[in-house]
Amino acid sequence: MREESLSARDVVVIAAPIVVANVAVPLLGVADTAVIGHLGRTAPLAAIAIGAQIFNFLYWGMGFLRMGTTGLAAQARGGGDEGEVRAVLLRALLVAGVIGGALILFQRPLLDGALLVFPSNREVAALVRQYVLVRIWDAPAVLATYAAIGWFIGRKETRVVMLLQVFMNTLNIALDVALVVGLGLGVRGVAVGTLVAEWSALGLAGVLIAMRLRRAKTPRAPLLESRRFSAMLQVNRDIFLRTVLLIAAFAWFTRQGARSGEVVLAANHVLLQFLAFSSFFLDGFAFAAEALVGQAFGSGSREAVTRAVRLSTMLAVGTAAAMSLGFAVLGPLIIDGLTNVPTVRATARVFLWYAALHPLLGVWCFQLDGIFIGATRTRDMRNAMVLSFLLYLGAWWLAFGPLGNHGLWLAFLVFFVVRGVTLGARYPALVEAVQPPRGAPVPGAEGAL
Repeated sequence: MREESLSARDVVVIAAPIVVANVAVPLLGVADTAVIGHLGRTAPLAAIAIGAQIFNFLYWGMGFLRMGTTGLAAQARGGGDEGEVRAVLLRALLVAGVIGGALILFQRPLLDGALLVFPSNREVAALVRQYVLVRIWDAPAVLATYAAIGWFIGRKETRVVMLLQVFMNTLNIALDVALVVGLGLGVRGVAVGTLVAEWSALGLAGVLIAMRLRRAKTPRAPLLESRRFSAMLQVNRDIFLRTVLLIAAFAWFTRQGARSGEVVLAANHVLLQFLAFSSFFLDGFAFAAEALVGQAFGSGSREAVTRAVRLSTMLAVGTAAAMSLGFAVLGPLIIDGLTNVPTVRATARVFLWYAALHPLLGVWCFQLDGIFIGATRTRDMRNAMVLSFLLYLGAWWLAFGPLGNHGLWLAFLVFFVVRGVTLGARYPALVEAVQPPRGAPVPGAEGAL
């Protein structure tokens, strides 16, 4: 598919498998909860909840291995440098292996620190240790799979991403049932199931990668060339800092919601599921923008960049508007399906319109994230996130006192809007930076915000 012939259908073909892949992810959490929740004790369920949060924090923070690899691989492919496409993957796998090994090496202090953040009674803490000390051995596999998924997205092979996610989660669910229900291994069984599924997914990814490299007879490029390796580390560093602040923003929202009492905290948690659901769909278009903009950027065509941006954003905004309307109309029914506690239902209805506005207000920052990742303008992303986070805290400080949880939700929406505005202000510079390639492209050169 040539970028100059790009159509809305092409964008949907890339985005749709990502939506399916994203939907497969929460199903695993439901399965984990279901098999443990039927053991008749609360301690194992609490341990799984805490253990999952620990790994969500660790692995979400390493998301740069997916995002950075997508942008770099897409640009190299757009520039026709298949040797560099191969090298981008190998460099990312090398970094994934080093970080994964470090997590295993320092598992004890990491676990001790996590238990300080998530205090629990002796029984739950013992089960958390049991879970973490088994599952931590999947760290290299998880991070390497991030890199592989980013590489496939950069090649616009999102159906492979869907295959990997569905395979991994289906296998994990089957192992949950076999090890927990069948063999009675409890929390340890859930951890072993996840460990086996993650390494199996990496094995499948390795086979698919080898098939592509062998079939294309991809030329070799220098793996540790200092200039390109340095560019990759810069991209990864900026995305990591940006992601840490994003995690902090959600953590701050949850922490401040707890100040208003357990009913408000529970209602906010229910409404956050609306945000998570909308991200399943909007991420599909953002990921499509990463691949399409990255390849157009690598080819040096401004026309191709702007067309990719226009088509993917048009579809994303239309989807976001439909979701906001759907949440506004069907929100009360969705809330009732998520909780049967009358006070939580009533409180969630009060704040529903904030969650309903989120897709329409947040789509711009999601889409611009994809555009800037594709162009590897990661310094701009980092700087925009710093400014957005500070303004978010400022808006909370001004509004939470007089408005309570309304003020917290308003500040949260401000956070998403400011992210879109700050990145949008840098978009003209991104387009201006598109230049016809001179030899092999060296991504990552960018201006500060």
